[in-house]
Amino acid sequence: MNAILAVPDIGLDLRRIPNLSDAATRKRLSHAAIEGFFQIVEKWQLNNDDAMGLLGGVSHGRYFTLKKARRGVLTQDELTRISFLIGIYKALNILFARKLADQWMSLANSNPLFNGTSPMASLIEGGLPAMLQVRRLLDNRRGGR
Repeated sequence: MNAILAVPDIGLDLRRIPNLSDAATRKRLSHAAIEGFFQIVEKWQLNNDDAMGLLGGVSHGRYFTLKKARRGVLTQDELTRISFLIGIYKALNILFARKLADQWMSLANSNPLFNGTSPMASLIEGGLPAMLQVRRLLDNRRGGR
């Protein structure tokens, strides 16, 4: 008997999701993810505390090792967070001119999702669920899923 799973549509092809519990897969994906993350940190002009918060509150030692070496093996959680951030970054750059795309995360936002705070504050406070909500919001605004 075939079972059908009810999976929320988040715009992913579930047949191609990498197995992030596999150490070799995480090692293969980590370098590009780390590079992408720190490019986004630079574009969004984030301070170290906010960047650490986006990674799930990693320790100072872990963060600065990643920042300096630009290599290492990320955890499943860190890779997932960075994947969401890359999607958010991409959506912002499709929706807005570069200057606004780079500032949008730090600006106070009247959307009820943010309660008058910045999307960045929402992501740091809300973690992965907030990242998913922001990604969905932006994808919907650009006519995606």
